[in-house]
Amino acid sequence: MKNKFIIAIATLFVFSLGCKSDSDYLDIKPTQVLSPELAFSDPTQVLSILADLYNRQYDYPRLTEWVTFGDFNESFYSENGQYNNYHGNSTWGFRGYRGPDVGGRPTYFWTPWDYTYIRELNLFMERCATATALDAATKASYIAEARFLRASYYFTLTQYYGGVPIILNSLEFNGTDVTSLQYPRAKESEMYDFVIKEAEELKLLLPANSNTKARATKGAALAMESRAALYAASIAKYGATTPSVSLSGGEVGIPAGMANAYYTTALKAAEEIISGSAGAYSLYKKQPGNLSENFAAIFYDKTQNNEVIWVDDYALKFKRHGFTQVNQPRFGAEEEEGGRINPSLNLVQSFEKLDNTFAPLATNDANGDYVYYTNQQDIFAGRDARLGGTVIIPGSSFKARPVDIWAGVQLANGTVISGGERGAQKVLPGKTVPEQVVGFDGPINGIGNTAQTGFYIRKYQDPAIGSGQRGVGSAVWLVRYRYAEILLNAAEAAFELGQSSVAAGYMNQVRARAGLVVPLTGGDITFDRIVHERRVEFAFEGQYFFDLKRFRIAHQVFDGVALNKTDLLSNLSKATKRSTQPYSLLPYKYYAPGSPNNGKWIYKVDLSNIVTASDNWQLGNYYSEIEPDILTRNPKLVKQPNQ
Repeated sequence: MKNKFIIAIATLFVFSLGCKSDSDYLDIKPTQVLSPELAFSDPTQVLSILADLYNRQYDYPRLTEWVTFGDFNESFYSENGQYNNYHGNSTWGFRGYRGPDVGGRPTYFWTPWDYTYIRELNLFMERCATATALDAATKASYIAEARFLRASYYFTLTQYYGGVPIILNSLEFNGTDVTSLQYPRAKESEMYDFVIKEAEELKLLLPANSNTKARATKGAALAMESRAALYAASIAKYGATTPSVSLSGGEVGIPAGMANAYYTTALKAAEEIISGSAGAYSLYKKQPGNLSENFAAIFYDKTQNNEVIWVDDYALKFKRHGFTQVNQPRFGAEEEEGGRINPSLNLVQSFEKLDNTFAPLATNDANGDYVYYTNQQDIFAGRDARLGGTVIIPGSSFKARPVDIWAGVQLANGTVISGGERGAQKVLPGKTVPEQVVGFDGPINGIGNTAQTGFYIRKYQDPAIGSGQRGVGSAVWLVRYRYAEILLNAAEAAFELGQSSVAAGYMNQVRARAGLVVPLTGGDITFDRIVHERRVEFAFEGQYFFDLKRFRIAHQVFDGVALNKTDLLSNLSKATKRSTQPYSLLPYKYYAPGSPNNGKWIYKVDLSNIVTASDNWQLGNYYSEIEPDILTRNPKLVKQPNQ
């Protein structure tokens, strides 16, 4: 059944991305389209319909759309076509502008308002309930899965918009009265209450099977409940700091007095998973000898991976993506392309030292002189192992091939010799033969698809041969829920409920897996610690965006003020640390014949001149704008605050 389900998803995905022209579709005969009665008379066809509904769940980020992965100055977009969108624009639109489509029309990231999808979920459940071709057990199973997808999508809508209309049955237009199709927005709290109630009921209907990853399970329902309750709780508590981001009817904003009840629900749901009642979930620890690769493997190892709870799965023969193709290290790569997402120094330096302290990477000593490193990786030694599992750093390798990241040759007199192309060669002083003076992976300012910040992304990169090749691609899955999140959800909820020692216990499990073996105590757990731990654990998984929103700290982190080097390198542990521009860390080879440091490496902190703006989060960005045509069609909807 599992393989049939994946194939069903993949087949529908391939059909949806086929090469038919508009005229080809117009030529389809009516007899080629199945009626609802015929479709639901065939169990295999019903499974395919359900698979299509799974395939259409909205994700942020998306492996098929690489630019969704590293905004908010967690990375630099190393593609010429993206420079102005992400490095020359200081504000985010209320719909999250992502640039024009192929026809030049504007497109947006933060607008998943798809009530057609909700209608089709409702129709599926209604038709499934009356289908005579399905036995009672199959009906119950499919309906429960569709309910899970509906609750999950309503949760997604709530994360973006706050309260939206809750419609739980298919609506039919009678030809005259359109008002019967117009529903008002629910309160934001009612949205979360709905998701939590559905999860509580579904956990009794869905299988407690930790081996099932691509379909709804008890574990997935509880994970959704834990995350949703945590979001509701934090909005209730921290929303009080932004009173203008609310609506009088409760469509946006949750009363502060509701926070503790939501935190209690979040902790209870998380601990139900931790207890094992939903299946045998645990932290991934298959490679204890290489903790960085162990962390990276969570996202590509599909064999007995007990950390993963629910995913958007891929299969090479049917459904694949090109994330590795567009993000792999450029030098020597399949297709000689990649490098679009360059993690920023802002993110890299947030990975703390193994003694639980925070410190910038040591580029200079106390006297201001350069620190010289024998090996490029030495500057990153003694850090949280998640760094190497999230970011490809200078001196490391991918697919057993060393990356070649260095910006030039530094002479003793301070002169830098570099080049304007990858792997450029120059004649060094005292020599007669040209030699390489810049890495084949860059960085070279303005040369896109290279490591312009000094880093490549590692998370979600596929180490399989051919994964970066056109026509082959990758089957790495997109992880929606995993066990480490459950532990950190429990830690946050426990902390907010005054159970700091309990919070430390859950957080220490996640940290120990990353090599941070000095346990935190209850007294060490603070709001800043909670935010930091989630940032480094879930980097490039989409959670940072929603954490910034629910904690109401985005307008402090992105205050529109240019980020100078002093600010960049200070207050690394603060959740509200300014991060308005993405910085780089560039390695240089030191050239001084006769010096003991000759041939060693130095590093320089740099801000690319491509970065011409300082990000400014508006209060209106906390909730996506409801598009004007939607408001026009339904006058019962109220506008968002600050818009």
